[in-house]
Amino acid sequence: MKKVVVKDKTFKVCISQEKIRERVKAIAADISCDMAGKKPLLIAVLNGSFVFAADLMRELDFPCEISFVRLSSYAGTASTGKVRELIGLSESIEGRSVIVVEDIIDSGLTMQEMLTMLAEKKPADVRIASLLVKPDNLKVNLDIRYRCFDIPNDFIVGYGLDYDGEGRNLPDIYVVEE
Repeated sequence: MKKVVVKDKTFKVCISQEKIRERVKAIAADISCDMAGKKPLLIAVLNGSFVFAADLMRELDFPCEISFVRLSSYAGTASTGKVRELIGLSESIEGRSVIVVEDIIDSGLTMQEMLTMLAEKKPADVRIASLLVKPDNLKVNLDIRYRCFDIPNDFIVGYGLDYDGEGRNLPDIYVVEE
């Protein structure tokens, strides 16, 4: 099994780029079906979702737009539980369908805060597309309509996810070895 070292930790492959590609295509097909006749705005949460958002958007078969927001709740390998808005949404979403594109939903607190911020802008509807979900770690109830993989509560890197800024460029998703 392929291993990499990022900073001071060793990681091994847990989800291959081939499996990621298959799931992204499947999720895109579901979104395309659900969004037929609409022109939704994809809102990608930076930094981690940029790879997933790009691959997902290329697979969609309808007109759509993308915008980016940056929210943060991580320090090192753990969530701080405190959400900070770093870069806000500049487009009007009033009356529009919105798909929030996230790399990973861990506790769900960041996504819950994001949904609260978006609701204040009066969108027609908001749906969540997440590459990864840690269901055993969720602290809030979220309707995650489009999810590629449920994973255990492990620390991972690759495919846009990082460890203190490093490892985002890895094509597979890796889990830390204890």
